[in-house]
Amino acid sequence: MVAWQLAQGRRGLPWQGERDPYRVWLSEVMLQQTQVATALAYYQRFIARFPDVAALAAAPLDDVLALWSGLGYYSRARYLHRCARTVVGDHGGAFPRSAAALAQLPGIGPSTAAAIAAFCFHERAAILDGNVKRVLARHIGFEGDLASASSQRELWLHAQSLLPPATQMPSYTQGLMDLGATVCLPRQPRCLLCPLHADCVARRTGRTAALPLKSRRLQRGSRSNALLWLRHRDDVLLVRRPERGVWAGLWSLPEMSDLAAARAQAAQWSGRGVELPPIAHALTHFDWQLRPLRWDLPARTDAAARERIAASLGPARWLPLNDALAMSLPSPVRKLLNSGG
Repeated sequence: MVAWQLAQGRRGLPWQGERDPYRVWLSEVMLQQTQVATALAYYQRFIARFPDVAALAAAPLDDVLALWSGLGYYSRARYLHRCARTVVGDHGGAFPRSAAALAQLPGIGPSTAAAIAAFCFHERAAILDGNVKRVLARHIGFEGDLASASSQRELWLHAQSLLPPATQMPSYTQGLMDLGATVCLPRQPRCLLCPLHADCVARRTGRTAALPLKSRRLQRGSRSNALLWLRHRDDVLLVRRPERGVWAGLWSLPEMSDLAAARAQAAQWSGRGVELPPIAHALTHFDWQLRPLRWDLPARTDAAARERIAASLGPARWLPLNDALAMSLPSPVRKLLNSGG
C-alpha cells in the first residue's frame, strides 16, 4: 500500500503532505459527504480567511457559516467553530497528539481523529471512513452488515491489525484514502489497477457489487414550502432560522407552509407580489420544493412599518442586497437573491 501510494497515489491536493493538525482536520471535515472537487475551493478560502485554529476560534459563527454557504451539512461548520474554541480555550491552541484525545473534541469522530493522529503525529491509528470500509470489506470478503455496530467494530479491529510501522503511517493512510477514492469505486471498480487485486476476495468471487453489506437504507421523503421574499427599495428581509432542523442557524427568507399562507401573510401589507418558478432542492433525506413569492413594498413604506413587519416574522433584519448576500445563506436562497427574481 505504501509503495503504491508513493508511485500511483493522488498528487497536488493542497492538504496532502500536511503535518499541521489544523489543516488536516479542516480537510477531513470538509471531505465528509463532499466530493474533493467541491471541497477544494472551500478549503482554499477557509485557509485564506482563517489561517490557523486561533483565527477560526476568534471569528463570529456567522462569518464561519457564511464562508461555508453552499457546502451543505452546516452542522459541520458549527462543530468546526465549537471545536476551534475548545482547542484554544482548553488546550492552549494546540491539538492533542493522540487519536483518543482528539476524539474527545467536539465534532471529531474516531476516523477523523485517527487521520489527524496518523498524518501529523505518526500514531498507529486506523481510519475507517466510507471509502476505507469499502476497500477493506471487499479485500477480505467481509460479510458483516455495516448497519450493525458489532460489524463496524469487527471491521475496525481488522483495520487496526493491518497498520504498518509508525514511520509509514502517513503514506499508508493516504494510500487507503486514494485507493477508495480513485480505484475501489462503489460502482465499476478498477480492479486491475488495484495493488490488492491479487488476493481480493470480492474480486475473486465476483462480489464487488455486493460488498460491503449495509442493510439499513433511509427512505427519501418530500416536502413543499413557500419562501416569502420581501423587498423594499434595495433592501431584503432575512430571518434567522431555528438552531435545530434544516439550515439551522442560517439566515434565510421567511418560510411558509405553502403559497396560500405566504400570500395571506403578505396581504397584510401594501405592495404587490409575483410568484416565481419553484426551486427543487435535494437534501440528505428528502427532496424539497420551495415556492418563492416576491413581495415588493411601496417605496413610501416608513421605518416603523418595516420594523413591524420584521417583528412579525421572528428574528429578522432588513439588509441591503449586497450585505444580505454576505450573510450565511443556504445556497438556494443565495441563488434566488442573486437572480433578481
